[in-house]
Amino acid sequence: MAPIQQIQITSDEINRLIYSYFRDSGFEHSAYTLVKEAQLERSAVFKIHVPRGELVELLSKALLYTEVECHFNGSETAVECKAKFSLLESHTCSPNPPESHSFIAPIFPPPVIMSAPPVQTNGVFQDSSSTKRKSSPPPRNVTPAEKRPRKEANDMDVDTPEPEPKPKAGPSNKSSKAKNSKKQRVQGPADDVTDPNAITLLSGHTTEVFVCAFNPVKYNLLASGSKDAVVKIWKLPDPTNPSAPAEDPVTIDYFSKEDARDLTCLSWNSAGTLLAIASYDCKLRICDIAGSMYYENDKHQGPIFTTRFSPSGRWLLTASLDGTSCLWDVAGKRLHRQYSAHEDCCLDVDWINDNMFASCGADRQVHIFSVDEDKAIKTFGGHTDEINQIKCNPSGTRLASCSDDMTTRIWNVSNISSSSEDLIPGLGSTSDKAILLEGHRHSVSTIGWYRLPGVENELIATGSFDGATRLWDSVTGRCLHAFSDHARPVYALDISPNNQWLTTGGGDGWLHIYDLRSYAKLWSWFAGAEKPGVFEIHWQTHNGNKVDRIGMALECRAAGVVDLRKVPAIANAVRL
Repeated sequence: MAPIQQIQITSDEINRLIYSYFRDSGFEHSAYTLVKEAQLERSAVFKIHVPRGELVELLSKALLYTEVECHFNGSETAVECKAKFSLLESHTCSPNPPESHSFIAPIFPPPVIMSAPPVQTNGVFQDSSSTKRKSSPPPRNVTPAEKRPRKEANDMDVDTPEPEPKPKAGPSNKSSKAKNSKKQRVQGPADDVTDPNAITLLSGHTTEVFVCAFNPVKYNLLASGSKDAVVKIWKLPDPTNPSAPAEDPVTIDYFSKEDARDLTCLSWNSAGTLLAIASYDCKLRICDIAGSMYYENDKHQGPIFTTRFSPSGRWLLTASLDGTSCLWDVAGKRLHRQYSAHEDCCLDVDWINDNMFASCGADRQVHIFSVDEDKAIKTFGGHTDEINQIKCNPSGTRLASCSDDMTTRIWNVSNISSSSEDLIPGLGSTSDKAILLEGHRHSVSTIGWYRLPGVENELIATGSFDGATRLWDSVTGRCLHAFSDHARPVYALDISPNNQWLTTGGGDGWLHIYDLRSYAKLWSWFAGAEKPGVFEIHWQTHNGNKVDRIGMALECRAAGVVDLRKVPAIANAVRL
């Protein structure tokens, strides 16, 4: 007979769960007080990753166990029982349950936010503030997998009720108003002229789709990855040949750990022959376009958040919760170097050129590395909270980093080389001062570089958990414009290859496309009221705009493709 396993629950573990619940709910002062009162920072459990909503999940399982325990005897009363179970009250079986006394959370109006000073653009003053407050999806067991352990971030808030639709012209009454107020928007474009066939939902995933990426060479291939760690490589019909038959996707499901399989990143090499897959199960996987395993390795001891091939495809970078970044020799199928510069988890990496890259982490540092050196050749500091994403400009001269401290910083990396004095680890100077972009009211989650014809300075777009997307002059730090169409956090943004349009996706289910020169919103699409999140987007242009489309990773368990040639607002727009 196997020995009975002992169950041990410590007060530190309980406090750690409560601390995460406070952070998830936005109760920052309560979380801080708990840490200090319980001396939680001194406990080994404090650094353990706790998934968002874990306390609620465990309490839900406790109620299920209580139900089994109460109804185990299978009596007639238990079989016909309709009484609800409560965490606070004992259960009495009854076919006619008493009226529920459950607490219903009140809905508060959005807080008043002080507006940022208006900025002047083309002689016209624009309001650069975001009028939308941060609002993430309501608590559920399913949350978007991000490139960092967002489970502890204070990205929870009370949802803002949608405004009632304006009544149509003509007589109205209370009953019609009530009917209109309950009507939910259905999935589809915001306009009435877009061809419904312009949007294709690729159904086949059984859980939320977190990531997607078009193949850079084989333009008809789109990879998508879902919460259950299934990767699908879809062969899309040729847009110039709409009668071409659809083909079944290649399915990749080499994953094993049931409780840690969320996919966080998909990355193609420049030749379009290999796909690198990052997952919460800590294992790196590289597959070919047929779905066959090219290489796998379990060197990392924590979830992998990012994978990035170098421009030439010779190297592959990975960033992990274990605090390290790994450099892999792709052709040699081996680990070249493992870097341990970050005190806490490494959240993102990006290439400056084929021999140099940057990494960022929860320790608020940006490190620059050479593929030939074991230590960082330059370190940038200044952020006051963890850094969510870094992205180098196309010329490899400037690096942008965005953070939970609500700012984005622009760093000069043009004077760093492996043959310079920067080989001294952590060397800094007065020239390291960053351009500071301030204006968001919550964590800045995503960034993108672009350049407009006739404009000297490079520009940058930032998306935030405050629901706003801002456009900036990366040299002066001036905010040029702020879009505030999202009612919930902005999860993703991408800029068209011709630098003319910006597309954003958010937790409110909306995909918006903007003109980067006129700041006009050109077109919008809604993912639906049920599981609405747009988690990732990727813009693809090929063969002189004969192929122009957007790929989407959607919470509604599908990958989406928008054929922009069938969207009049985009197809008929004046191209630069």
